[in-house]
This record gives sequence, C-alpha cells and structure tokens, in this order.
Amino acid sequence: MFIEVFFAALATVSFAITFNVRGEKLIFSGIVGGVSWLAYSLSLLFYSSVIPAFFIASAIVTIVSEILSRYLKTPVTTLLISGLIPLVPGSSIYYTLYYTILKDTSKAFSKGLETIFILGALSFGIVIVSSIYRLYETQEKSRYFREYNKKLFKKSKKKIKEN
Repeated sequence: MFIEVFFAALATVSFAITFNVRGEKLIFSGIVGGVSWLAYSLSLLFYSSVIPAFFIASAIVTIVSEILSRYLKTPVTTLLISGLIPLVPGSSIYYTLYYTILKDTSKAFSKGLETIFILGALSFGIVIVSSIYRLYETQEKSRYFREYNKKLFKKSKKKIKEN
C-alpha cells in the first residue's frame, strides 16, 4: 500500500507541475494526492462497493485541501484538483468506450453507470464538505455567532462555579 500511495503522490506532483504549481505548494499537492489514494484504499477495506470509497476519499481530500489552503494562503482548487487526480475513474471510462466499440451494450451500459456513480460520489463529497466548511467559516466571522459563543461560555462558566 505504501508503494501505491507514493506513486499516487508522484503522479499528483507531476500533474501539478502542468498547472504551474510551484514551491512548497507542489510538495503539499503531492501530500494531498497521497492522502487521497490512502483514504480510497482504506475505504475499500470497509466497503465492498467502490462508490462509498470514492465518496469518503473525496470528502477527506476536500477537508485536507481546505485546511492546507488556509495554511498556505492559496486557493483551495490548487490543492483539490491535483489531489483528485489519483481518484479519476480512468479505467471505468476506458472500459465503457471499449465495450461500446465492441457493441456489447450491456457491459458498456454497466460500466457507464458505474463511471457516472463514481463521478457523482466524487462531486458529492466535494460539495458536502466545502459547503459545511463555508458555513462554519462564515458563522465564525459573524457578529451574532461570536456574541452567542460569549453568552454560552458565560453560562457554562457559572454552572461550573456553582458545582
């Protein structure tokens, strides 16, 4: 598994170079790519289907990309797109077209649906995590949220002193 993660990180770095990612961002792109493949491989141990594994891996990649992008002060897409490269279902797309050329419609339809579900799981994982992260980030910055936390903190402090 270590070799697979290493080569996923290497492929991610190679792809990031084509997007002109430079410096330490290139190294972190490779780390995100390695994390994506590691998350996918570990998810396959717990689920018999690849669709939940792709969903979990894309959610983890999005979380890591959001955190690292704040640390590096760079757009999330710099890390996220590069990190998703190991998860692209290339073989499923290939076999969909292969069975289509062979005119084996049942296998082509089956592989095509699998590809669509994988891509849906990837995009759904990204959208869910990004939305939750944006909601948290905007609430943290809002005045109401800060005031609510102060009141809540004061109430909990009183309860602790009473006990």
